[in-house]
Amino acid sequence: MATGSVRAEKAVEFKHTKCNCAQAVLMAFRAELGKSEEELQALGSGFGSGMGGMEATCGALCGATIAMGLLNQSDTPAKMIAREMLQEFKAAAGATICGDLKGIKTKQMLCSCDDCVRYAVAALEKHMD
Repeated sequence: MATGSVRAEKAVEFKHTKCNCAQAVLMAFRAELGKSEEELQALGSGFGSGMGGMEATCGALCGATIAMGLLNQSDTPAKMIAREMLQEFKAAAGATICGDLKGIKTKQMLCSCDDCVRYAVAALEKHMD
């Protein structure tokens, strides 16, 4: 999966300044989403450290899926696109569960938060056309 787009790097910047992973991805698509910073912060607020505090889906992937649901104008149902994004993210990052990505139980990190944000942005960008 290609990473390193301008939008992906902007999302990483948001992650380092004022956002959790979900919020950072959402903020990177702010112009396309047509939402205020406050609205995007609220939408992503429950996904810091992954859904359920590292117990479930990576927050960056959740943010990308929220954005995709708002942006999807295709005839393909959002859940089908979300499945493809999840599979692409998993292939790039090694897992989709935050705790697994961070190696909480194994002590072996599979993917950094910065790269999770990049992979989530890349997955969404791929499906925006």
